[in-house]
Parts: sequence; C-alpha cells; structure tokens
Amino acid sequence: MQTGGVLIRRPILDAIAAGEVTVAFRRWEQPRVRAGTRLRTVVGVIEVVDVTAVDVDRLTADDARAAGYPDVAALRAELDRRPGTAFRVALRPAGPDPRVALRERAELPDAERAALRARLERLDRASPRGPWTTAVLDLVAAQPGVRAPDLAALLGRDTVTFKRDVRKLKELGLTESLPVGYRLSPRGRAYLGGGPALPTNGTFDQ
Repeated sequence: MQTGGVLIRRPILDAIAAGEVTVAFRRWEQPRVRAGTRLRTVVGVIEVVDVTAVDVDRLTADDARAAGYPDVAALRAELDRRPGTAFRVALRPAGPDPRVALRERAELPDAERAALRARLERLDRASPRGPWTTAVLDLVAAQPGVRAPDLAALLGRDTVTFKRDVRKLKELGLTESLPVGYRLSPRGRAYLGGGPALPTNGTFDQ
C-alpha cells in the first residue's frame, strides 16, 4: 500500500498498529516524508516520528527486528536493491482513520447536507469533464461490488480518472471500498436519501 510516498506491505502495517514494528528503512534521493507526517492506511493513521539518513553498513540486528526483518542481512539486501540515500523512518500508530467515523454517520443534519452539496458542486465545477459527482454516486449506489473498470465503462470513463474521482468521494465519507468495487457508506446513503444504512463488516480501504 502506498501511503504518503512510503510503500508499506499489509503485514507490516498490521505489525506497526500492534507496536511490533517501529521503523521503516527506505532509499530516496530526498526524504519523501518528514516528522509529523500522518499517513492514512487500512489499519488507521500512522505518524512519522523522525526521518534520519543512515549508513547501511552500520545497521544492526536490532534495526532489522524493529523494521520487521528476520536479520540485518535481509534488511541490507532489500536496501541494496535501490539507489539513493538510506533513511530510517520512525513510525507509530496514531489512532483510527477519521474517514471511518465520518462515513459511519448515517444522520445528516440540514446544515451539514448543504455544506456537503456545496463541496460536491465545487468538485463538479473544477472537473474538465463537467459535472460527475451525482452520476458516480448514483452508479455506486446501483452497482455495489462491481469492478472499477466495469463501472468506468458504464460512464464512458477511463479507469484511472474514475477511481481518482471515487477517492474524492471517499474523502468526503460518501463511499467505501469493498474487496471488489465500492458501495455507498451510511453517510453516502443518507446524502442520497437511500434508506437505512447497510452493515459495514468486511470492507477494505484501497
């Protein structure tokens, strides 16, 4: 999973959330994150505590274990696959993803609905393709769990920009990802007036 310029595999994300992994090592020409950066991931928010350049030859077994590697040889081998300066990125869990709480809100007061409508209208105005938010919300509501390429084709859209637009709706708490495709969140259903919220067990962030 790409999180703020740091590619982190799901098992490592789980270990960070559990406090078992506390650092990541990366090679970059320049640091891609800095202390205080907060990364939203499938396991919640992860905060970057510190970013420090390191000498690969001086890494230790403790460094390897802290990063989730079995030994320092495995860590060095991974770093040697790429050019650039090696950096130690200290990480810690920083709570749940705020989008989760937002999308679970099935009640939408009038003032909040009006503000949300204004945000969507701004997205429509900013799009070179013209208004799209209502069409995408309606399509996701009607076709939950359908592959993104298939949904994009129904709108005559390419997959890349379609998925980018769905992520914009997700930032507003209106959609959520499934193992395949998407569905409206409780907040999204409330916005469209789509009746009672569906259970959300088994969703996956992408």
